[in-house]
Amino acid sequence: MHTQDGMEYLDPMASRAFAVADHQIAHVYVRRPEDLEATRAALADLPGIEQLLDDEGKKTHHLDHPRSGELVAIAEPDAWFTYYYWLDDARAPDFAQLVEIHRKPGYDPVELFMDPQDPYVRLKAAGALARKKLGMRYRMAVVPLDPSPIRGSHGRLPRAMTWTPGRSSCAPPPTPSPAASRPPM
Repeated sequence: MHTQDGMEYLDPMASRAFAVADHQIAHVYVRRPEDLEATRAALADLPGIEQLLDDEGKKTHHLDHPRSGELVAIAEPDAWFTYYYWLDDARAPDFAQLVEIHRKPGYDPVELFMDPQDPYVRLKAAGALARKKLGMRYRMAVVPLDPSPIRGSHGRLPRAMTWTPGRSSCAPPPTPSPAASRPPM
């Protein structure tokens, strides 16, 4: 972590371990193998984590690809992972309240909401949209720092095969191969 202008920014390349959160899945990257057990122990008892997959668990769930984290955390059914890494909202990075998908280290579903604590949030949004319409640069700085409005998510392992995505076609199903069961690299 480094601080710039009073705001905290994640520095994953200098971190011994960090997670990339995506709804109900978080890939945990551990720089040094000797830190893996300490990382696992730090995560093991956190509320909201149902499973922590190691190499064997990743193979079982077809998540064992080169870009996968050393550990993969699976959220409980009613929980999800946020990318928020700061402890004090006053030190949140400048992009935290923006619709800024490329600078955030993980998906931020809170971007779907406007900050209910800001009485001028609709005026700010209207001003940003007007600047956009005029072809000017704009910043949509209307996102709250409170993730509690998020009531649902997706991405975790299905509870049963009946909960998996379906396929409907007149053609016969393709014959699966081990290479076809993995996402493209």
